[in-house]
Amino acid sequence: MPRIPRARNVLKDTPVDGPKRVLLAAPRGYCAGVDRAVVAVEKALELYGAPVYVRKQIVHNVHVVSELEKQGAIFVDEVDEVPRGSHLVFSAHGVSPAVVNAAAARGLRAIDATCPLVTKVHREAVRFARDDFEILLIGHEGHEEVEGTAGEAPEHTTLVGSPDEADTIVVRNPEKVVWLSQTTLSVDETMETVKRLRARFPLLQDPPSDDICYATQNRQVAIKKIAEASDLVLVVGSANSSNSVRLVEVALEYGARAAYRVDFASEVKQEWLDGVATVGVTSGASVPEELVTELLRDLAGAGFGDVQEVKTAEEDLLFSLPKELRKDLAGNNDARALGGRVTRVE
Repeated sequence: MPRIPRARNVLKDTPVDGPKRVLLAAPRGYCAGVDRAVVAVEKALELYGAPVYVRKQIVHNVHVVSELEKQGAIFVDEVDEVPRGSHLVFSAHGVSPAVVNAAAARGLRAIDATCPLVTKVHREAVRFARDDFEILLIGHEGHEEVEGTAGEAPEHTTLVGSPDEADTIVVRNPEKVVWLSQTTLSVDETMETVKRLRARFPLLQDPPSDDICYATQNRQVAIKKIAEASDLVLVVGSANSSNSVRLVEVALEYGARAAYRVDFASEVKQEWLDGVATVGVTSGASVPEELVTELLRDLAGAGFGDVQEVKTAEEDLLFSLPKELRKDLAGNNDARALGGRVTRVE
């Protein structure tokens, strides 16, 4: 995990042709599933005290993980590292039935913080496997979400990692195939993969509803909007965050002259700003807004004080907390226990 820097990055205000500005993408940062997962760990610590164990990173962001560790969360790779009888939170990316069973066998008190949109894909996998479909799961090998989804129906699932892999996939029965996907992929690349699969398997079925989550799509739409006008795009997000990495790729594909991913503002290099008048800024779905604020502060010091927000969608969804965490210490319903919509005051 990258070291979390302590010192502020002092960037120089160098002259460029034309006025300097920042195009700030909206939506950006935390999605409803990430918010729910992070709050779940915080509530578990509040209710049960430290330590609370978490399998894998609760969300893919080094800052969030570090802050939760300071509060008493302990992150582990597998359930056999957790003392028997302890509280264990499953991450937002979901787990396979084998992991759930292993936790139960150790007497662990499990709290499932899987994003509801990932859970939806799991249920689709179970349903199609029950109907004896072969599932072509579009996603990245080794990603926790993919492992969890494939684990629901391992004998029926074949991973498709890219459009090129779609050209070589072999299926048992071309008349009973369906595609599902990891929720954090590039929309464009996923559709290209589906296009190639359908060219080979004309009876390929679609999932009942779009598997790529609304937040991933919204962040990609927003960065497409500003990429062409940006000399440089900066994406705040961690290297293991699939949706953050995709934002860099989408920015370059849609016209940004250069694009980089950073965990922290202090990672921005002075030479990236040479000759740059317009900087596009966004953040992945597991990134707290404070990290974007720090980046904007440092950019302002380099002359990029004019920040223009470019909004392409409004997000106001809150997911309900896991059932074990819906009451406070006094037994009262938590204020955000059942989710819903955020009330915005203009």
